[in-house]
Amino acid sequence: MAKARRVRRAFSVSGELLTKSREAALAAVQIFNSPLITFKSEIFIVLMNIAWTYLLHAHYRKIRVEYRYFTKKAKRRAFEKTKAGARKHWELERCLNDQNSPIDKDASNNLRFLIGVRHEIEHQMTSRLDASLSAKFQACCLNYNTYVRKLFGDEQGIDKHLAFSLQFSSISREQVATLPQPDAMPSHIKAFVEDFEGQLSEGEFNSPRYAYRVLFIAKTANRKGQADEVIEFVKADSTLAADVNKSYAVIRETERPKQLPSGIVKMMKADGYRLFTMHNHTTLWRDADAKAAGKGFGVQVEKSWYWYDTWLSFVRKHCEDNVARYKGKE
Repeated sequence: MAKARRVRRAFSVSGELLTKSREAALAAVQIFNSPLITFKSEIFIVLMNIAWTYLLHAHYRKIRVEYRYFTKKAKRRAFEKTKAGARKHWELERCLNDQNSPIDKDASNNLRFLIGVRHEIEHQMTSRLDASLSAKFQACCLNYNTYVRKLFGDEQGIDKHLAFSLQFSSISREQVATLPQPDAMPSHIKAFVEDFEGQLSEGEFNSPRYAYRVLFIAKTANRKGQADEVIEFVKADSTLAADVNKSYAVIRETERPKQLPSGIVKMMKADGYRLFTMHNHTTLWRDADAKAAGKGFGVQVEKSWYWYDTWLSFVRKHCEDNVARYKGKE
C-alpha cells in the first residue's frame, strides 16, 4: 500500500512539473514573437532553461531517479538545502550530465550553448542577439517539442498551440542586406560563441538539433483553392532544393569563414607581427595538435586544410603573448 502511494505521488509530482514546463516553453515562444518586447533573447533563454529543467525533473521523477542533491550518511540520505531551507534540485546542466539523461548529444549541445550565453548575459545588459542566435532558438523549440512528446506522449506536444510568426511586410533584398550579422554581437558573447563552436565537430555544428536554419522563398499556389503556405519544407536532395540553391535563394546560411595557412600568416604580418612565418605557424598547430578531430579549429576540403576563425584567434593570442619574438626591436 505504501509503495502504491509513493508511485501515485511520483506521477502526480511529475505531472505538475510537466505542466509548469510546458507553460514556461509556451511563454518563451510567445514573448519572443511579441513585437512589443525588445528584451526577447534574454527572456527566451531564461524561460526555456526553466522549461527544459522542469521537463527533465518530470522525467526523472517518473522513472524514479533522484534529482535532488544529497550526501549519503550511513543508510540515509542527507539532502542539501538552500539558505531558506528548501531542498536543492539539479540545475539543467547537471540533468544533462546524468547517465540517465534521455537527450541526444546534438540537442544537448544546443542547450549547453544557451546555458553558456545565459551565464554571459545574466550579470549585465546586452543587445543585438535576436537575429544572431535565432537558429539556436528555433532548434531549442523543435527539440523541446520532440522530447516532451517522446517522454510524455504526443498529446503533450506544444506545436498545436503555436503557429508560425507572421509579419506585415515582405522581405526585400535591400532589407536582407541590413539584417544584423553575427559580428554585430557584443564582444563577450561573440568570444563565447567562437570558443563553444570551436569545440564542435563539423557534424555537430551542422546538426539541425544544434541550430535550425530555414530558407524562405516566395511561393504561390498552383491551383485555385489550393492552400498557400508561407513556409514549405523540401528534401535537401530534391530537384526543387537544387533549383532553389542555384537561383532563387534570398536568405541562406553561410559557411563559417575559412582561411588557408598563408592567409593566417599574412594577417599576422598585417597586425605587426612581421617575424611570424609559415614555419612558425606550422610549428604552432603541430604543437597544439590543432587538426585533431573534435578540436574544431579547421576542416579538410579535398586536399587542402582550411582554418576557422577560432584558430585565427588562437594564433593571434599566441602572437600577443610573444610580442618581442614576432615584432622584434622597434
